[in-house]
Amino acid sequence: MGSVVLRWCSNFDVNTQPFERALQRLLQCCAILLRLVKRIRVSLKSSAYEVLLGSESLRIAGAEIARTLGGIPSLCLVVTTARVHKHWGNILERSLRAAGLRFLVIEIKDGESHKNFAAVESLMRDFAKHGADRGSIVIALGGGVVGDVAGFAASIYMRGIPVVQIPTTLLAQVDASVGGKTGVNLAAGKNMVGTFHQPRLVLIDPQVLSTLPAREYRAGLFEVIKCGIIRDAKIFGFMEDHKEQVLNRDPKALIRMITSAVKVKADIVAKDEREGGLRRILNFGHTIGHALEADSIYKRFLHGEAVGWGMVAAAEIGVLTGVTPQKTAQQISALIQTYGPLPQVKSAAQDIVRLIQSDKKTRNGVPHFVLVTKIGRTLIANGVPNVAVKKAVDRLRQLSSERLAVR
Repeated sequence: MGSVVLRWCSNFDVNTQPFERALQRLLQCCAILLRLVKRIRVSLKSSAYEVLLGSESLRIAGAEIARTLGGIPSLCLVVTTARVHKHWGNILERSLRAAGLRFLVIEIKDGESHKNFAAVESLMRDFAKHGADRGSIVIALGGGVVGDVAGFAASIYMRGIPVVQIPTTLLAQVDASVGGKTGVNLAAGKNMVGTFHQPRLVLIDPQVLSTLPAREYRAGLFEVIKCGIIRDAKIFGFMEDHKEQVLNRDPKALIRMITSAVKVKADIVAKDEREGGLRRILNFGHTIGHALEADSIYKRFLHGEAVGWGMVAAAEIGVLTGVTPQKTAQQISALIQTYGPLPQVKSAAQDIVRLIQSDKKTRNGVPHFVLVTKIGRTLIANGVPNVAVKKAVDRLRQLSSERLAVR
């Protein structure tokens, strides 16, 4: 079971002058903060929602949730981890109390090895135990694992209740929190079971990245680079030209790269919500990346790191199949390795080929690969020969061994 902390908002006497003055101050502060927040709309045929992006925006989460829902939910189910709760839980809880929202905090274990059915069942047992009903909402405060597990639980509890995503890792901010994908892993592969369950609201506060470990921060940068490779060459150029500011987490650099990446994701999802066509390009680097994660039992690589190596491999496959110019592949490999170090690749090429066959993106036994024609443009390739995949994995092994030897 998760660690559960039940917290209730204070009861105010709405007829007292102190309450009215406090409410007026709260509204004034919210108005100031709202002027500093960027709003990116994700326009879907089935629904639409906003991504709010700005420093200090976590402080207005309660007011924004109430505004978005058009009322007060019966219970806010805050799903987080112990580390995230320690750093940022108090700020979120104060905002919920200020908005008059009742909430329950549930701490779960982090990491891909804990993204499983047992975690989802444990969550839903806690939901039921504390009286969550169809008027309740789930608030996912954490990284990609928290967002996936909490979102999946929200999508199936009582046949679906709303979810609000408040991502606290760079990877979750630029990718996992937007688009509605939820899921858990199986031994057969990553994210093999899940649902599409769009959030009602995504709230991104770059300040939460100040407590993110360096390795996790760098892992998120590879998803930003991915957005540049597949859709927006300006992002790629920015990451090439502003390495120092990016690695130092300069506030202006953070806002720029997060905003640009979210806009790419929002535009793609709006045009293809269920991954029937265009959205498949977001899988660039993921086919081999997921296989690397699975082969190491989710212990060697963070997700973004595996995707980083997967993009290098996809660029190599592109060269071998005549799709990607050699110079472009070299640019991709150089930029990704610039933002390393990345863990060493030890997987055997034949094992990666085998794991790709069980990847959820494989159809009728044929895996698909997203390949680059130039920075900012891609195509979907089917029938990539296994020999090309094996050569690409061998190249990863060589590159990672060389970099290890240099260090």
